[in-house]
Amino acid sequence: MAKDASARPVVSRRREVGDTSARSLLMTVLGEYVLPRGRPVWTSALVEALALFGVEEKSARQALARTAAEGWLASERVGRRVRWALTPPGRRLLTEGAQRIYDFGSGERVWDGSWLVVLVSVPESKRDLRHRVRTRLSWAGFGSPEPGVWITPRADREAEALGVLKELGLADGAMSFTARYGAVGSEAAMVARAWDLSEVEERYEAFIDEFTGLHPAGGDAVLHAQTRLVHEWRRFPFLDPRLPPKLLPAGWSGAGATELFHGKHAEWTTAAQRRWESLEG
Repeated sequence: MAKDASARPVVSRRREVGDTSARSLLMTVLGEYVLPRGRPVWTSALVEALALFGVEEKSARQALARTAAEGWLASERVGRRVRWALTPPGRRLLTEGAQRIYDFGSGERVWDGSWLVVLVSVPESKRDLRHRVRTRLSWAGFGSPEPGVWITPRADREAEALGVLKELGLADGAMSFTARYGAVGSEAAMVARAWDLSEVEERYEAFIDEFTGLHPAGGDAVLHAQTRLVHEWRRFPFLDPRLPPKLLPAGWSGAGATELFHGKHAEWTTAAQRRWESLEG
């Protein structure tokens, strides 16, 4: 087995929220089918799964190589064949991601009106570091109404934010505090600057339109549908900060999309997993 990567695998917000690509689809397949089984998977199974989405074999193999280079996978040659296993850091991150994806939208917390505010300054010249801060804090549900200012109505996310900043070497110069919004300006305007909720709602409505009337017969069709369902849903933790109802527009469609996701996922899981097992064999 190739040596496991010790560094944290690369997480790209652009890949999560952007258009479908071979690498982003591969991550969905790894999280939905490979992670739960805890064993290596042959290249052929991954190539065949990606082919359902029109990904050519060459592109699928390139996606595997790049994902391994990013620290998610390690390869092992067995005769003339190659199989892939998740690295320990890759398994940990996919497990965290799976929990966030499947728990996302479930339950409604009572909000006491408090905001967690994190101040962290990154020079404009360090664009890669700025991108990593944005990726990781957005994943944690933070929004940025002004450069260097990150906010969330979830005060319990402070430990997660601290972990991110420590990992990126920014904790010593950062500050955090909790507060209620004051008399200057508008809380609604702050929310609008921190998050583009109109874009999020459009995404929810597109999700509802795509999957409401979908009823795959089985086999490749259900494997395609389940993978597509999870792939589209996994974007929302990056997009939707899960604000309290008081801060959301009237008629927010996120609740309906959440119900649809969990219903379809439960409906299709058995058949999709059965089809995946046939690919592994």
